[in-house]
Amino acid sequence: MVVILFFATYALSKNIILATEVAIIAGITQAAWCLFKYRRLQTMQWVSLLLVVVMGGATIIFKDPRFIKWKPTILFWLMAIGLLGSQICNKNVLKSTIGKEITLPGTIWRKLTYAWVICLLCLGALNLWVFLNFSEQIWVNYKLFGSITIIVLFTIGQSIYISPYIKTNIKKDEL
Repeated sequence: MVVILFFATYALSKNIILATEVAIIAGITQAAWCLFKYRRLQTMQWVSLLLVVVMGGATIIFKDPRFIKWKPTILFWLMAIGLLGSQICNKNVLKSTIGKEITLPGTIWRKLTYAWVICLLCLGALNLWVFLNFSEQIWVNYKLFGSITIIVLFTIGQSIYISPYIKTNIKKDEL
């Protein structure tokens, strides 16, 4: 939701500072709603909120959009480090997050984790490349359409990869 409001504000105003202000307000509002409704935020929700407030705040204070443009790269790289670190410590964050819904062999969980680490590192690098080499407008479009499309396609690929390992428990009379 925050990304969509950021994009919509930028599309209407062509003002990245205003769009950043909207993103900060939306991020804080979204976090407050989640805290009210669920009584907690996931670790990555806290990290994302902290980054949008800090990097967005720096963007507004210094009137320099480079700070907010760095935010996706930092977030992707922190997520990759978190996944890799948990795997090294023999705790698989993916399994603990979605393992309740999906049962997979340990080797597959490890492969999924490493694939996500590589994907997130690449997404961070790609964000950096786009913002350093293209216009602000192109970066804003990439932020919404490019990175989200890549994540969706990667998730579909992961789903196809794990599909042979998923056992269905649907009985004929339930169809």
